[in-house]
Amino acid sequence: MTHPALDLINPQDGSLITRLPEQGEAGVAVAVAAAQACFMAQRKAPVHQRVAWLKAGAAALQEAAEELAQIIREDVGKPIRVARGEIKRGVEFIEACAAALPQLGGEVLPLDATAMGAGHFGFTRHIPYGVVAGITPFNAPINLLVQKVAPAIAAGNAIVVKPAPAGSRTALRLAELFVAAGWPAGLFSVITGDRITAAALVAHPGVRAVSFTGSTAGGEALARAAGAKKFLAELGSNAANIVLADADIADAAKKIAAAGFEASGQQCISAQRVLVARQVLSAFLEAFVTAAKALKVGRADDATSDLGPMVTEAAARRVMDMCADAITKGARYALEPVRQGATVSPGILVDLPRQARLWCEEVFGPVAVVVPFDDVDQALTLANDSDFGLQGAVFTRDLGAAFRFADDFDVGAMWVNQASRFRLDMYPFGGVKQSGVGREGVRYAIEEMSQVKFIGIKA
Repeated sequence: MTHPALDLINPQDGSLITRLPEQGEAGVAVAVAAAQACFMAQRKAPVHQRVAWLKAGAAALQEAAEELAQIIREDVGKPIRVARGEIKRGVEFIEACAAALPQLGGEVLPLDATAMGAGHFGFTRHIPYGVVAGITPFNAPINLLVQKVAPAIAAGNAIVVKPAPAGSRTALRLAELFVAAGWPAGLFSVITGDRITAAALVAHPGVRAVSFTGSTAGGEALARAAGAKKFLAELGSNAANIVLADADIADAAKKIAAAGFEASGQQCISAQRVLVARQVLSAFLEAFVTAAKALKVGRADDATSDLGPMVTEAAARRVMDMCADAITKGARYALEPVRQGATVSPGILVDLPRQARLWCEEVFGPVAVVVPFDDVDQALTLANDSDFGLQGAVFTRDLGAAFRFADDFDVGAMWVNQASRFRLDMYPFGGVKQSGVGREGVRYAIEEMSQVKFIGIKA
């Protein structure tokens, strides 16, 4: 069946970059067959060989850093300075996987803990799934791609990736670079398309595990399509950042502004709900507005820009519609966002009613809401009043308060005195509630991409 091509539009000027084929079931069948053949040929590749592939991939990415940064800037609208930083992080992540792989061991089990186990020896080892599918979003087309590819290869799998349309040129180019660097054909391949192709890929019987990053609705649909197989998911968010009265207000305001508005707020852990102790609300709001205004809204090709265009004009309109919904329901602007084409300047809203979409949904844009609280209990109630729970933040000098939030804040990851968008790749990253299942992060992702096999021996 032939599907219509997908137009890839430059968000900066609205021009057509290229048309991408919706590869559908036919394209998926070809890619998965090639991946299966490669897996079978390479399934006993020793650890040192997989380490060599990863190191070669990191070197190839480093060599092509500027080329790929420019593709990201053009296709996604990400400011070039931020795109260059993403490439650097991608290189470091692949190198970290190469370093972690030799430490991925099993364990010896004390089978003689029971009488029947006496005289028996048991141990575990990690084995690959075989062919893994990766579904990646547009907002970090290198970082979120290698977060799936490198752990999958480290664990001994072959991987087929279906990126978001805006990330497709980046992914295709990276696959070319890795093959040129010595990766076997079929070890890492890319197919293009949108929902039709994604559903066909995860449902293919030759795919034994899926790693998805995207919306909660998309993840739920793909999990149903995938059926009974391993399904890792990093899904939606509505990240709460909590500022207690004893916090460094200037520091919190600056960090949360960057977390909420840089890269046009198009990250799953961008700051959206900012909960502030009432006694410091006025001082914080003044500092927050000042910090937001200090961020430069400009062209993606300007190295001094903090915010460029959003990925599409439709995405920008959606953000403005959510703001209009809040204003209609009684909210007001502390800083009014302005849209020009696909570009939206930072917006800050106060007096937000709980029924507003900005409170309930993920905005995925450069807009934050500031809400006061009177005590820690109320702050926790507000922070946990969400279907999501990916990563949150608390600003305080009180160690006891920090541990209270560590116990009762319903998120998969929490930072103290860093904003919600701060992320390092060596810790387990993932959500609770509707924010997903499973964990990313170097060692944790490799473990997720492998299965534990037990071997028992009677002496």
